[in-house]
Amino acid sequence: MSGRRFLLPVVLSATFVQLLNVTVAQIAAPALQAGLGAGPGAVQLVLAGYTLAYACLLITAARLGDRYGYRRLFVLGTALFTVGSVACAAAPGAGWLIAARLVQGAGSGLVAPQVLSLIRTGVCAERRPRALALYGATMGVASLAGPLIGGLLVGADLFGLGWRAIFLVTVPVALVSLAGAALLPPSHGTGGQRVDGVGAALATTGFATLVLPCALGREAGWPWWTWVSFAVAAAALTCFVLTLRHRPDPLVHPSVLRDGTARWGVLLVFVFNAGVPSFTYLLFLHLQSALGYSALSAALVSAPFAAAAVVGSRAAPGLSRRLGPTALTAPALVLAGTAVALATLIGTGPGRRAALPVLAAGGAAFGLFTAAVFTLVLAGVRGTAASSVSGLLPTAQQLGGSIGVTLAGLVYFAPADRADSAFAHAMAYEAAVFLLTALIALRLRRTGPGPERSGPGPTSRTHGQTARHGTLRR
Repeated sequence: MSGRRFLLPVVLSATFVQLLNVTVAQIAAPALQAGLGAGPGAVQLVLAGYTLAYACLLITAARLGDRYGYRRLFVLGTALFTVGSVACAAAPGAGWLIAARLVQGAGSGLVAPQVLSLIRTGVCAERRPRALALYGATMGVASLAGPLIGGLLVGADLFGLGWRAIFLVTVPVALVSLAGAALLPPSHGTGGQRVDGVGAALATTGFATLVLPCALGREAGWPWWTWVSFAVAAAALTCFVLTLRHRPDPLVHPSVLRDGTARWGVLLVFVFNAGVPSFTYLLFLHLQSALGYSALSAALVSAPFAAAAVVGSRAAPGLSRRLGPTALTAPALVLAGTAVALATLIGTGPGRRAALPVLAAGGAAFGLFTAAVFTLVLAGVRGTAASSVSGLLPTAQQLGGSIGVTLAGLVYFAPADRADSAFAHAMAYEAAVFLLTALIALRLRRTGPGPERSGPGPTSRTHGQTARHGTLRR
């Protein structure tokens, strides 16, 4: 019982620092380049290396947790992340820092699917929707807090550490999570179930060759290798999906392809995240590069968005319980309206002041969506698909974010008569993504649980049916 009492604080603290590391380094990129004497390409690899390793391991890590136990993989991943964070802070040069970021990302990739699996198997059915809402809220707040914390640390230059402080700040929290892992409910895997080596190779190759050109292509001018990489990604991922039914113990159970809630839920998370990280990225980019804001000032402008996200996340469990997937459509529409409004407001001083309540409305919508979406998707997934979705949802989140930042950057840096026009074009992209998100949420409403059914009912059934994926000792 005591293990379950500490489960959420332990796993959510680990989730917070790992998602924080996706965005915290973005705002420190100029300081990284100056401090290491590195070129733009090396800095892009520092930023991309973490996401690359993170995204590539998620599906494989989910199956490793099924076989060897969720707590064991959680401990391994958290330890790897901690070592990588210390190595990042101690990096003497760009090459060291890139390698350390890969280690950090690999640790996060091992942990993320275990968190969902530990919640699914270690939290009682009645409390599970609230636990999943807290998980979604933690992810959302972490992604928003990254630029704010990064701006504060770089601006303060604590103890003369400069950019190194952004990597050290996560170490104490990671150590607490590592120590707290001993209090998690013990779990053991299936033992005899194999890990699909061919599937792991195809998935890793596909994700790596998709994320790498997305991260580096625009800065490099889209050379030939980026297009070859995209072609390899398409071939590898297509082969991965088409051969699922023919491989013993596949990484993703074929029932996912037949489960409407799983399919539309993964797509919904992917499309939504093609808008959210790029939204905050574009806002910071425009404020700093076009309007001359410091990193700290740009972070403070976004503060209403982050603060309101906490409020929205607190309302998510009740609203998702009463409204079902409808609780996702409304916030997506509000975010689309936020993007349209910012396109006209952000260009002038009075407009930027008027944009603060608009950002607050968008933040509340963001908090509501992120805190509700995992609950609603997992509540509607049946049987053996549930374990696979634990790896697919974080994968969709990371891939959507990587592709979204690339597409939004292409729109922002496309030829425009002035900077305000470029920002308006980028906000039009954001509005389109959030409108598409609202449409997919409507489709999920027809396949997923309705109001008052998004709680423990369907999820409690999957809990018993996933015993072959990893058994919890009582």
